Amino acid sequence: MKDFIVLKFLDRFKRIFEKLGVDYAVMRRILQVKLIMDSRRVPTIMKNSSSKNTGMEDKKSSFNMSLLMYGLIGLMLVSLVLIGSNFIYQMSFVFGILIFMLMTSLISDFSSVLLDIRDKNIIFSKPVKSITLSMAKAIHILIYMFTITFSLTGIALIASLVKYGIIFFIMFLAEIILVDLFIVVLTALLYLFILRFFDGEKLKDIINYVQIILSITIAIGYQLLARLFSFVNLNMVFTPKWWQYFIVPLWFGAPFELIIHRNYKFTFLLLSILGVIVPIISIVVYLKLIPFFEENLQKLNNNSEQKKENKRFVNVISSIVCRTKSENAFFRFSCAMMKSEREFKLKVYPSLGFSLIFPFIFLFSDITGKGFTGIASSKMYLTIYFCALMLPTVIMMMKYSGNYKGAWIYKVAPIKDTSDIYKGVFKAFIVKLVAPVFTLESLIFIVIFGIRIVPDLILVFLNMTLYIVICFRAFRKALPFSEAFGTAQQSEGLIIIPIMFLLGGLALLHFIATLFTFGVLIYIIIALLVNAVAWKKAFNIIL
Repeated sequence: MKDFIVLKFLDRFKRIFEKLGVDYAVMRRILQVKLIMDSRRVPTIMKNSSSKNTGMEDKKSSFNMSLLMYGLIGLMLVSLVLIGSNFIYQMSFVFGILIFMLMTSLISDFSSVLLDIRDKNIIFSKPVKSITLSMAKAIHILIYMFTITFSLTGIALIASLVKYGIIFFIMFLAEIILVDLFIVVLTALLYLFILRFFDGEKLKDIINYVQIILSITIAIGYQLLARLFSFVNLNMVFTPKWWQYFIVPLWFGAPFELIIHRNYKFTFLLLSILGVIVPIISIVVYLKLIPFFEENLQKLNNNSEQKKENKRFVNVISSIVCRTKSENAFFRFSCAMMKSEREFKLKVYPSLGFSLIFPFIFLFSDITGKGFTGIASSKMYLTIYFCALMLPTVIMMMKYSGNYKGAWIYKVAPIKDTSDIYKGVFKAFIVKLVAPVFTLESLIFIVIFGIRIVPDLILVFLNMTLYIVICFRAFRKALPFSEAFGTAQQSEGLIIIPIMFLLGGLALLHFIATLFTFGVLIYIIIALLVNAVAWKKAFNIIL
């Protein structure tokens, strides 16, 4: 059986593992098998490549290609590290980007490893302790996390050594290792908390939602991080506030200011202590709770909780918005798929979450400058168009499903008109996903800008429904939920960029309409007519 360099490196720490109660020989063999099996999986960052690359050698090289892509992203970190000497600003951003990249990679690629219970049926039939298996899982994830991390930060580490010297380099390296450990352990503890209170199908749904919320929170965190600093005489100035102690990237940026610049202010001292103490405490807590974690993982097998779905609302809405029986049937089918398909939700819901916060991110910068009174009379309500920015990505995903093998139903169903399929699916998409997000944003915008913007909101919604049709026509055509997620075409994703400019064109026309009396009302009438024609003609496709 193939031996790995990383396992030989771990051999140096054999005594430490044994002191923790781990059977090192067994853990090493489990890791060896897992690393061999990993040649069969393709990282998420590379899943958009052509589906023709299905051979073993192609799959082995796919991870190396993903590392190259991470390395290219890491070039941005080099400029941040070398840009000047304001270390609290520079290094906080470096670790903010690093945490974002590692968290998204962990969520997309390695959560399934952390929550895997399939190997227990084999391993626990042997005299293997739970701490040995859990440690093997954690080390397995950390091996890949470290590989990805050093692909991102390798060039920046070398650059820091050349420019700032050995002390800066050692601090940077030590904090990178701490960040990796902290992220893996924090994710495990978060899942442990969920496992404590929920089981079965409900647990799997909650884990999906936690992953989605986590992605959105990281995006919001970026905005908070950017606003921790202000420009004074063209220099970035850090003004301490009590809530900044909860911003994790600052924990890892502060030690550089403390040690390299010898800035011994209490704020930097406390942030530096948090950057060391919190990861160490979390690791200790995780090691203590490993048996409890493995015990509660068994709940993933418990599907006793039955879902009680109220279909009355869906039936009423479908009877209102659908014109034919087959369209009605696919409306209800799509609603059920979007509710139950976990992989679809995990890929689509974060995009909808981002569309929810994007308008407020652009609005927030204006509010900080002018205040609510200043923007209430402005036309900044047009930033609500940013909520449609993610629609192309979501629409592109509508053709994929984890249960794509059930697509044979399209061949046997007595469907006379294929357009009914698409109309039913996209109407369900609007009702189920787009309308709730847009309604929530509209209510908040009405509070900020007043009742005067209601006609504008109606026009925005009509432009969004037209934009959905435009996106559908631009993408490769396939029956809804009929293809595996791994078959997504990279070239198709490139179409999203020009389509986004079309959205900007619709927003520009809206802005021009606001300059004329009754311009918005006239635009609404035109948008209604264009939508009627587009929804009637655009879906007449023969596959």
